[in-house]
Amino acid sequence: MNYYITGDTHGGFNRIKRFCNLIQTAPSDVMVILGDAGINYWCDSRDTELKDRLRDLNITLFCVHGNHEARPWETGHYIERLWHGGTVYVEEEYPNLLFAKDGEIYDFNGKSVLVLGGAYSIDKWYRLGNGACWYQSEQPTDEIKAYVQEQLDKSDWQVDIVLSHTVPVEFEPTWAFLPGIDQSQVDKSTELWLQTIYDKLKFSKWYAGHYHVDSYEGNIHIMYKDIEDLA
Repeated sequence: MNYYITGDTHGGFNRIKRFCNLIQTAPSDVMVILGDAGINYWCDSRDTELKDRLRDLNITLFCVHGNHEARPWETGHYIERLWHGGTVYVEEEYPNLLFAKDGEIYDFNGKSVLVLGGAYSIDKWYRLGNGACWYQSEQPTDEIKAYVQEQLDKSDWQVDIVLSHTVPVEFEPTWAFLPGIDQSQVDKSTELWLQTIYDKLKFSKWYAGHYHVDSYEGNIHIMYKDIEDLA
């Protein structure tokens, strides 16, 4: 079983399809998507059509929660299942499309992997004003944060790998911020919360998506279109 990782896809999976064909992946292989997979964005037949196509991918997708998609339980079709030591959300008809539960610590080939999804949408008001989807559940709730605390207490605040959508506030790629956005009006509560975790947690690698760049900020690897082995 091999593990790979990439950034946001927003419903476009051509690069992953090409990668699978090139590498000759197997259904047991796993591709981590660092949020905004775009699979549960519309919550209607458009999502179903996409899932029907993704079912034929020769790989399993493991999706962190982003800010351009519904939580799996909001669609009404998902069940919880134990997978690699943690809970995932899955639909029986799409067994290769897995959605991580925030705060779970999974076992990837003997390495402990913590998932911390969610972020604030800077395009929230644009989406609401133009008939696009926006979900109030996009950021971690107090309940999710409490669960993360419990999980980290159990693990003595030590994991091998962290998978998040956004980053601790200290490591935001400010050079990649969109022009014209008043940052004083952006809700940074998730980034501030992640910073408290970063300051205390012992880890080896931290991966994030969200910013549509491929770069390193400190010791955090922000990913977009690149695909890499998840070591």
